[in-house]
Amino acid sequence: MKTSVRVPVGASVAALLLAAGAVGCSGGAEESPEMTPAAAVAKAAKNAEEIETIRYRMTGRTPEEGRVKAEAQMQLEPEPAMSMKMTALDQGGGQSAEIRLVDKAMYIGGGAEAAKEMDGKSWMKFDLAALGAGGEELDQLGSASQADKNPATESTFLTGAKDVEKVGTETVDGVETTHYKGTVTLADLEKTLDGEDKATREKRQKSLEQYEKMGLDKLTMDMWVDGDEHTKQFRMRGDAAKGPLDMTITFLGFNEPVKVTAPPAKDTMDLAEMMKESQQG
Repeated sequence: MKTSVRVPVGASVAALLLAAGAVGCSGGAEESPEMTPAAAVAKAAKNAEEIETIRYRMTGRTPEEGRVKAEAQMQLEPEPAMSMKMTALDQGGGQSAEIRLVDKAMYIGGGAEAAKEMDGKSWMKFDLAALGAGGEELDQLGSASQADKNPATESTFLTGAKDVEKVGTETVDGVETTHYKGTVTLADLEKTLDGEDKATREKRQKSLEQYEKMGLDKLTMDMWVDGDEHTKQFRMRGDAAKGPLDMTITFLGFNEPVKVTAPPAKDTMDLAEMMKESQQG
């Protein structure tokens, strides 16, 4: 059996996608007369912290993988779970993969191409508890602590910008929204952590660390807020060490039932079992 397996889509994309997001729902785009741009952004960010499940679409460019697109559904409470289908458009003519997080185990499926390298099995299982935490490779794949983050974390970063302004009103996926934009440095975001509660501070800190590892020191943020004061869409851009980051996340639903199941065992290669067998051998 082959033991050298190339995951069709870079694992670092998974970590990035797990970190991205906000929450949206339908509504009008009228702004309250007394609501300043900063206050409107802060209100949407506060609402985004209270979700339990989310569905979203993601398109853009990452520093290492290039152009990517994905759709995902995620459960945050009571137990983290996630299902995501994504394509790296600049890799091998458009390599696709599916990622699932179930019971603190991450599964990466590469379809027929992956099966060619894994004795006919199309899924690789990373049992995060069995493999242990703290290693560099696991940091790239994500961990249970990363997966249970509220995916709205990045949308709240715009509240740290000192130059938030209203761009205008725009329709996003049939929903009328108000468009805001601003620029925020990671240094400024670090300063805002002291004023947050422990749970919010820990979530934002983990996300900040990811961007620091990418070599980013500043982000340009756009946020589209609907009439119900929820974020319908947001975009983040920045110049990382290995290239540009430019991601747009559009939110399709929230607090809807999410069901994620593990792939069939017969189609799955368990990395922890492989390592155990190798050590015994």
